[in-house]
Amino acid sequence: MFRRRTPVLLTAALLAAGLVGCSTSPSAPTAAPSPTPEASAPQAAPQASRVPAGTAPTRAFAVGVRQLTLNRGGDRPLPVTLWYPARGTAGGAAQRDAPVAAGRFPVVAFSHGLDGRPTDYRALTTRWTAAGFVVAAPMFPHTGKGTDGSVLDVLNQPADVSYVLDEVLALDVKAGDPLRGRLATDRVAAAGHSAGGVTTIGLFTTGRDERLRAGVVLAGTGLGVGTAFAGAAAPQLFVHGRADEVVDYAAGRAVYDAVPWPKAMLSLTRGDHGRILLGDDTALRVVSDTTIEFLRWTLYGDAAARDRLPASATRGDVATLDDRL
Repeated sequence: MFRRRTPVLLTAALLAAGLVGCSTSPSAPTAAPSPTPEASAPQAAPQASRVPAGTAPTRAFAVGVRQLTLNRGGDRPLPVTLWYPARGTAGGAAQRDAPVAAGRFPVVAFSHGLDGRPTDYRALTTRWTAAGFVVAAPMFPHTGKGTDGSVLDVLNQPADVSYVLDEVLALDVKAGDPLRGRLATDRVAAAGHSAGGVTTIGLFTTGRDERLRAGVVLAGTGLGVGTAFAGAAAPQLFVHGRADEVVDYAAGRAVYDAVPWPKAMLSLTRGDHGRILLGDDTALRVVSDTTIEFLRWTLYGDAAARDRLPASATRGDVATLDDRL
């Protein structure tokens, strides 16, 4: 990927320093800094969405889950956890291989953090699924839990996600597959936490995947993948804790500021790197509701969801929203 050894070593060191310990496992509480006003900047003029106007589902779905066994290039195993809207009563735990609900559903590729697993994020991903999205979450071969923990391999993960999307979207036309005819293959987003946030940013910069209509970056940074956002406009939602002890809030904010497209940043006043972000019930509700409204708008073309987003973001006074959508 790089022609010279020095940049490789430098990038590895930077990634290691910035991302070690980025899974969602609990960490020691960190004192929250005092909230500061969002930096003032000229508001970008809204750009036309590439997704036709529509309406997102109003009912909640039951959640089904299945596993895909994928491998990119023979030496990059990528087992994928696939959550999907299912038939049945909403509100229960995800049911393995449950029958797929009727309809066509947008797809969100989700990338975990270092030493993480897709199931670490099920409290969030299953809420997305219940709202009408298929979530495809690979376990990466060198940064997943129980692997060798090679931090530099994060730079290979955008290509992994694109490959996973190739395989998942192909299920829409695969004879006999339960998801045949159930995927909105033209309505795709990427999301990720920490190292998975780096991966997600990379899908819009160095490894631009033009199928992506939107991105959700949780506690991410541009280390290794840069901020040269490319291609057609794809709205971005950043979520970051002001007390993040692993990826400094300012680092996430710097990438957000570089996004040239419609964007918003949800800042959790007392949010750390993962424990409060996804473990505190109040914060989880704000994060899930805000991200769902964002995905409803960007993937279903639901303008009413865009209008509801600020109220979801500020409910409970646990976060502030810089809204440039």
